[in-house]
Amino acid sequence: MTDDIYKDLKQLGGATVMPTSPEDAELERVPNPQADVAYNIRFTAPEFTSLCPMTGQPDFAHLVIDYVPGKWLVESKSLKLFLGSFRNHGAFHEDCTVSIARRLADFLAPQWLRIGGYWYPRGGIPIDVFWQTGPLPEGVWIPDQGVPPYRGRG
Repeated sequence: MTDDIYKDLKQLGGATVMPTSPEDAELERVPNPQADVAYNIRFTAPEFTSLCPMTGQPDFAHLVIDYVPGKWLVESKSLKLFLGSFRNHGAFHEDCTVSIARRLADFLAPQWLRIGGYWYPRGGIPIDVFWQTGPLPEGVWIPDQGVPPYRGRG
């Protein structure tokens, strides 16, 4: 394998500034050196933070992103900066979760992508948001997301 596939990366290996909004965040990608094999990649962000657009109070989620890559892999530092850019972004849980998934799907054109957004309760109500691009490609092992449902007093 050659390092040439990494030559255009701008954020990895140096100091970077947290983007101020998701629109300002720059996702980066590299060619998938294993594109002839269908496999799953999982990113877990257990401390995702955004803001309620009405109150400005913080909302917290545990995000699980699974994708079966095609030609491209997302560069993980750029993904971390993209997710971090939501810290000062006001949007409802559903909008945050689906916006992240759609931006990744549009940018990477994966064989398949799914996101589970497990939002922590505020006002006593947890909100879980799920989205995927379509049916799972045959023969790919996708483990359970491993996030238990909210039980409250149950």
